[in-house]
Amino acid sequence: MRRMIRFFLGGNSALLAIIYTIGHIAIAMTTTYFITGTTLELAAANALVEPCINGVWFYVLHTIWRRLRNEQGDAIY
Repeated sequence: MRRMIRFFLGGNSALLAIIYTIGHIAIAMTTTYFITGTTLELAAANALVEPCINGVWFYVLHTIWRRLRNEQGDAIY
């Protein structure tokens, strides 16, 4: 189990961003559907667009973070 956690969190920015985005889509769709009472189609559209943009942002942010931490000689988490 520890090996699997390290694999997912051990510095693979793309994989971490994908997992984050999938979870975000599920959460966004569910909350949009229940809070607004909209159709599932509109909830799905909202849930797909916004988290995809956030997923790209997270990937860029995590990549920059790792690069800066590595340049400073600190451990990369």
